[in-house]
Amino acid sequence: VICLIGAGLAVWGIINLLEGYGNDNPGAKSQGMKQLMAGIALIAAGVLLVPVLGQMMNQAQSK
Repeated sequence: VICLIGAGLAVWGIINLLEGYGNDNPGAKSQGMKQLMAGIALIAAGVLLVPVLGQMMNQAQSK
């Protein structure tokens, strides 16, 4: 679920970035880049942190 939200945010950021370049709008470019980076960060968190947290929870329950 986290990866899907991140992917959606990244796609939305790419669209804003392309609109900013098309209209030569620095505000849209900045917002698009921020959304793209936030989406990539959410995808990375979903891929890297969620499995680690799941393992930690399983180890805590088994003790």
